[in-house]
Amino acid sequence: MTLSPAARTSTLQRLRSGEELDVLVVGGGVVGCGTALDAVTRGLSTGLIEARDYASGTSSRSSKLIHGGLRYLEMLDFGLVHEALQERRLLLTTIAPHLVRPVPFMYPLSKPAWERFYVGSGIALYDGLAFGVRQTAGLPRHRHLGKKAALRLMPSLRPDALTGAIQYHDAQVDDSRFVLELARTAAMHGAHVVNRVAAVSMLRSEDGERVVGVRARDQRTGEEFDIRARRVIAAAGVWTDEIQSMLGEGGPLKVRASKGIHLVVPRDRISSETGVILRTARSVLFIIPWDEHWIIGTTDTDWNLDKAHPAATSADIDYLLETVNSVLVTPLTRDDIDGVYAGLRPLISGDEADETTKLSREHVVATPVPGLTLIAGGKYTTYRIMAKDAVDEAVQDFEAEVAASSTDKIPLAGAIGWEWLSERPQILARSAGIDQEHVETLLERYGTLTKELIALINAQPELGELLPGGETHLKAEIVYAAATEGAVHLTDILTRRTRISIEARDRGIIAAPHAAALAAPILGWDDARVAQELDIYHRRVEAEMSSQTMPDDESAAEARRLAPDATL
Repeated sequence: MTLSPAARTSTLQRLRSGEELDVLVVGGGVVGCGTALDAVTRGLSTGLIEARDYASGTSSRSSKLIHGGLRYLEMLDFGLVHEALQERRLLLTTIAPHLVRPVPFMYPLSKPAWERFYVGSGIALYDGLAFGVRQTAGLPRHRHLGKKAALRLMPSLRPDALTGAIQYHDAQVDDSRFVLELARTAAMHGAHVVNRVAAVSMLRSEDGERVVGVRARDQRTGEEFDIRARRVIAAAGVWTDEIQSMLGEGGPLKVRASKGIHLVVPRDRISSETGVILRTARSVLFIIPWDEHWIIGTTDTDWNLDKAHPAATSADIDYLLETVNSVLVTPLTRDDIDGVYAGLRPLISGDEADETTKLSREHVVATPVPGLTLIAGGKYTTYRIMAKDAVDEAVQDFEAEVAASSTDKIPLAGAIGWEWLSERPQILARSAGIDQEHVETLLERYGTLTKELIALINAQPELGELLPGGETHLKAEIVYAAATEGAVHLTDILTRRTRISIEARDRGIIAAPHAAALAAPILGWDDARVAQELDIYHRRVEAEMSSQTMPDDESAAEARRLAPDATL
């Protein structure tokens, strides 16, 4: 099952039909798509609608880490860390070994001996929680490093910035592609999933006591229609308050949006064999290896403006540069930055905490009225637990017994047969007549679905060429995004189906017309539509780059607002 244009038409027909679903999920981020997969694999008829694009919010703008959460140990959230480490193992070994992979980190030490004891004890406990429940997934234990050993691992570190270090391992994820595969896997199991369809209001029973579905709007045509469901599960993240406002009464959850920004710089700007984690006065700073780049982040500040388009300010960028440069031999400058992205974390607000950095990311499930379940908070690593808890809550009073969650045993589409195929890239390379290096890159992005891209290349050999201006992306990836991955707009392709918008130094401007030409015949675009898609993408890039020169959130948000959204 693919998320093809034809499948989209069929899904919309099913949702418009008036036939009642068991579960309708509102929200196409990692939790929403995970919830749809959980529900449909329990045998429930399931639908999912997303107002914009899959992973278009928080789920494509994360630090791209799968981790237990070292900082939660300081909060004494041992249960949260234990749970997250269990999920880390499942993701590395069963659910998505092609998209989730180990990554080493080094924690530089700069204070007297007590710091090594304090930090070392925390990391030992972190490893202990993993080893004690067999959640390591083959990750090495932590190790203590002297100053010379640490500098050999990372020559770019200033010698006066550390007295030694501790190295440990976590994991990272291609976050937007992970969500796409969740959505596609849910569809493979029979879920009716569609993007660019928004919930505009809740449908109520005749007595007004229950939610029995949603009034939805097709964002491309403006058409509104009803989708009926026995239960609605809203996995809306930072938009949870907007969902609650549809009830016309105060909801039980208060979600705060915390902005985090990240810089993307070329790999050759920092000489290191390991990622780095630094404690700062305001947050934790990561230097994360990301193929041919480094991701540097993040900030942690309140955001009360446009939730669809959080913007990085000049001050945000300066803060990250100043912080990372405090430990680098050769400082980074703005000229070293290939990409910048900003995302919002959904934090459950509590009266006891005034700062977003003090709030735990544990999730909350609530049923404000019968028929509607809300899920909010949490973090990317524990999306599956959140989804399970949401479905458990939603179906607890179903007349017939509902099967227990089984998503801990279900691999995503690209993971099926991964272990065998990942060790034989030369077979695929020979079959398509392309470099093995390109095949290995495809395998890391698509897993065993790479065979489908190879089939495209075999049918049209020119699709095995690199996309001009597209970094390491092949032309076949653009065709695949439009034909099978639910991409509706050029922005979908360049910002989430591929990494071009954050990895290309020009943010994808050179690649855009080439990508549009490849997608046009599949998505039915004429010349006028191609020109419109290009204009929207160009204006988006211009607005984002303009916002990054602004001094504060208000001016940055206003600059970003000037770019139109793709809606047709």
